[in-house]
Amino acid sequence: MRTFDWFIASKGAFHWPLLLFHPAFFSFLGSILHLNLLLSKRKQWPYWLVALLTAVLLICFSAAMVLAQPISLTGDRWLAITSVTGDVDITPYQGRRRQARLGDRLEQVGDSIATGANASARLDVDQAAGEISMAENSQLQVQALSITRSGGRITRLRVNRGQVRTRVRPFTNPDSELEIYTPAGVSGVRGTDFGVSVQPSGAMAVATQSGNVATSAQSQTVSVTAGLQSTVFPGEPPTAPEPLRNDPTLFVESISLSSDNQFVRLIGRTDAVNLLEIAGEAIALTRTGSFDTLVPIAAMWDDRQVSATVLTPLGMKQAYEVVVP
Repeated sequence: MRTFDWFIASKGAFHWPLLLFHPAFFSFLGSILHLNLLLSKRKQWPYWLVALLTAVLLICFSAAMVLAQPISLTGDRWLAITSVTGDVDITPYQGRRRQARLGDRLEQVGDSIATGANASARLDVDQAAGEISMAENSQLQVQALSITRSGGRITRLRVNRGQVRTRVRPFTNPDSELEIYTPAGVSGVRGTDFGVSVQPSGAMAVATQSGNVATSAQSQTVSVTAGLQSTVFPGEPPTAPEPLRNDPTLFVESISLSSDNQFVRLIGRTDAVNLLEIAGEAIALTRTGSFDTLVPIAAMWDDRQVSATVLTPLGMKQAYEVVVP
């Protein structure tokens, strides 16, 4: 978190009480006390003049701290829900979760939206800056919506799970930025079309359709330009960008019954950047995209089929029905 984030409230008000606890304030106050001690020892400096000088310096310090920070204008930043399909919930900060409706807005830090199975949602960023498409079983939360003094718009969102595709027009203000945070890393853009997927393990995949995405983790950044993709595993720097595949193909290499005939064991693989669901459950993939999972017989269709879905970081979806012999 950058220094100014510590001072800005969710709607942009400056927190004056917090100033008293900032390390810079203690350092500044120590300098003032030391100066007072030196000046008070000189008889030509009366106490009232020392006190006046101290007050002036404190006011100047407070004003400088405020002016150095970007500000957020109340009610001027938002994400508006423009499309809802299926079970989609919105949870206002410190509020109760409820069903999302067209026109609902995410305006405060901490506001979140989540999609259920076979659901989706689309949100527009204010001032026609772009749009965000959410796939099923995804969650997005607002981390920052603010405006700098130069008019730049700061948008920071967190994707805890699922897949999100973002289309952002080129920013005209150099201070504007849009960043997507995940448990593994962060991706920042200034005008592009890209997708992010988050595995159950927290690993993040970034795929860029157009433009340029700066993906960072562990103090290292890679540039994922158009036609490339990269993966970030928790606790590791981003992998070197590789050609974009956007391929939802699923390979099932082995199907077998457990010894007690209660489970079906499926072994297979897909692109490691994809999200995989089998019988409605998110399946963790290895670094190479392989999986080995057990599916309860009770989760199968009557015709001995197991449903599976593959979703790419750009949102291409492919459904499968795996027939069990």
